[in-house]
Amino acid sequence: MLDMKPWYQSKTVWGALVAIGAPLLRHAGFDLGSAEEAEVADALTTLAGTLGGLLALYGRLSATKGVGG
Repeated sequence: MLDMKPWYQSKTVWGALVAIGAPLLRHAGFDLGSAEEAEVADALTTLAGTLGGLLALYGRLSATKGVGG
């Protein structure tokens, strides 16, 4: 794989986390169907990508030194 992305932008990772969490939620009394699980994974991917971008922007704007090679 030459085209890499951060783990938090992976729908597979978020899908796996939702698949792990869904039985725990079911045990706690919340039941997610497969369609809801997919929607939650997609929403978490979007949220994580947005938060990652905001964190990167904040880091660059608050940095006290430049970026060099």
